[in-house]
Amino acid sequence: MPLLVSCGKSTTASIEAVCSTLSSPCLQGKAIVQMSTNRGRITLEVDGEASPVTAGNFVDLVKRGVYNGTVFHRVVKEPEPFVVQGGDPASSDPKNLKKNYGEGGFIDPASGQARFIPLEVKLNTEDQPRYSQLINDPSDLLQLQLSHQRGSLAMARSQAPDSASAQFYIALRALPQLDGRYAVFGRVIDGLDVVDEIQQGDRIVRATLVMARQSPSAEAPPP
Repeated sequence: MPLLVSCGKSTTASIEAVCSTLSSPCLQGKAIVQMSTNRGRITLEVDGEASPVTAGNFVDLVKRGVYNGTVFHRVVKEPEPFVVQGGDPASSDPKNLKKNYGEGGFIDPASGQARFIPLEVKLNTEDQPRYSQLINDPSDLLQLQLSHQRGSLAMARSQAPDSASAQFYIALRALPQLDGRYAVFGRVIDGLDVVDEIQQGDRIVRATLVMARQSPSAEAPPP
């Protein structure tokens, strides 16, 4: 099993060191998540090797059941395919108005505080991800370990780079204009045809962690 451990906000230490000091969960290794929707099942590979903070946050929310019953509140297919976006925890409550979908994030019940994670982007030429930095240099963009391809899984956020919380999106085509600006942390490995069928207002019935595998280099932090 991969490690879901606390992670810290360093930009110079190894991934293991980063994940031993951050307050939000980190994933060391990869995980498989099955997402059952009213249109069918989608299988996601979540990559904690390239995006430990972002992947760990997503897996933690899956394990908490945060995504169960949430709505795909933004589906953009015209004038050309763009994204399917969902995961707003507020959208699972029928008392909330549809016009407010897309404004919510995860509130940690233990602290009562909203959880936000930093923008996380990893280059093939570097040992660990960069945090809280937009990547604009064309040479750096060519070295992204995870880029926006059809079926890529990434975190939605507001204009602030470190404002991602729970909402995610799946790219319906390659979207190089988003590379370096949004954190890609996985991909659809089965059910992309289901993703193509999703309409605005469709729901995630249940998201489940079905398999996880630890990175060979990952070790538990000392107690």
